[in-house]
Amino acid sequence: MSTRFTSRIDIAGPRGERFDEILTPAAVDFIAKLDNAFAGRRRELLDARRRRCEELASGERSLEFLPETRWIRNDSSWQVAQPAPGLEDRRVEITGPTDKKMTVNALNSGAKVWLADFEDALSPTWANVIGGQLNLYDAIRRNIDFESNGKQYRVGDNPATIVARPRGWHLVEKHIRIDGRPVSASLVDFGLYFFHNARQLIARGSGPYFYLPKLESHLEARLWNDVFLLAQDELGIPRGTIRATVLIETITAAFEMEEILYELREHAAGLNAGRWDYIFSMIKTFADSGADFVLPDRAQVTMTVPFMRAYTELLVSTCHKRGAYAIGGMAAFIPSKDPEVNATALEKVRQDKEREANDGFDGSWVAHPGLVPVCDEVFSEALGGWPNQLGRLRDDVSVTGEDLLNVASAGGEVTERGVRANINVALRYVDSWLRGTGAAAIFNLMEDAATAEIARCQVWQWVRNGTKLDDGTAVTPELVRQWLDEEAANVRADLGEGNRLDDAREIFEETALGEKLPSFFTTCAYARYLTDVR
Repeated sequence: MSTRFTSRIDIAGPRGERFDEILTPAAVDFIAKLDNAFAGRRRELLDARRRRCEELASGERSLEFLPETRWIRNDSSWQVAQPAPGLEDRRVEITGPTDKKMTVNALNSGAKVWLADFEDALSPTWANVIGGQLNLYDAIRRNIDFESNGKQYRVGDNPATIVARPRGWHLVEKHIRIDGRPVSASLVDFGLYFFHNARQLIARGSGPYFYLPKLESHLEARLWNDVFLLAQDELGIPRGTIRATVLIETITAAFEMEEILYELREHAAGLNAGRWDYIFSMIKTFADSGADFVLPDRAQVTMTVPFMRAYTELLVSTCHKRGAYAIGGMAAFIPSKDPEVNATALEKVRQDKEREANDGFDGSWVAHPGLVPVCDEVFSEALGGWPNQLGRLRDDVSVTGEDLLNVASAGGEVTERGVRANINVALRYVDSWLRGTGAAAIFNLMEDAATAEIARCQVWQWVRNGTKLDDGTAVTPELVRQWLDEEAANVRADLGEGNRLDDAREIFEETALGEKLPSFFTTCAYARYLTDVR
């Protein structure tokens, strides 16, 4: 059903219970103002992304620390804003989508921060997007609960600080159209949350805080900063009230960390090591660049391989140089009923968090409430009574562009098991995403969209480069399709009725076996399979 708010604005999504509390005329008008001010620049920056990608693929351009912004890196005088209320201590952060159950459980988990996710952990159905906004609206006002097994669950007295993650600049919200074109999903997610909750959050001693995903340059950070300025001015909120933590999850952003903090310095809270999307970005950016950039099986690309160590150590030293928090990557394990599985996995989680704490990170992510105590214990011991490790400047760190790009340092090998695992997990995740669940429990791991992105990009890269398996067999389209048939049959047997496996398979074939490698599976899949309008 389409609702015309003005002669320019249409809401094309179906009406749901209480949706009118979020999609008020004033809120929609606020989004329209943001779109009117920034739609053109967003389009120009996405075009710049595409040109740089093409230039990197063709060899016309190489990645380097930008010479034109050297003055920012060399100027020791600037710092980011002081920590905002509720963000002084970030030793453990939990991530997850904004459904009602996750909202209550995350806020009560004991974590200091909850990343309320409208991005990779949320399947962007219209019901999820607006329903998620309603859940946050209610949670901030302490008016949310759910019942499970006859027991009522409500938000407790000391909830986690909410940090919302809008969708990336590359995505659109097809259910909201201005002059017939879909609006930026980033502006929809940010705008609705900020408009309805900023004043309420401030009144409760917190503030409107955000995680910014998928940035590829400091100019994209500048765009966000200008969005923040306009939004604060429109609502009469002091500039600098918003705080933003940027996920460094693209290889191009890794070369512009200081510049990104500089552009957002009035609003910057820190950087996060978005490890899974970073690996995805590395594969995607250099998928057609030859054998030196071919990564081994996903399970072998750990945080201890040299090029990943270079990335995380540079992130910590950059953040602390500028007074910003450095937040570590996600522990994706989901506790099992098997005590032996739990013991082994929790020990790996502990080792991962100990590495991050020892490197100087100020906190880290977990995907499940059951991992909060482990992360909290490790970081509490490292912090020693302090809320952060900003005093550890990591002057010992010296990372070059060559270090960041040394993909061959990962070593390892590609195996039949690894190829099959990519196919299997991608099919399971995309099926879940198409059915409205963006955070999917698969083989005791909480997987999000980055999982499918890595899986299908690796397959494309292995096929394009004729990569040899450990037994000498070359990865070919014919071999992948044979294994795809077999893995799809296995997955179908597990999923039962009501699955979207045929659509998931079609998406995988298009994005993993096509002539060209699409930038994101989510863009085409959203347009063709997940929207209520075309």
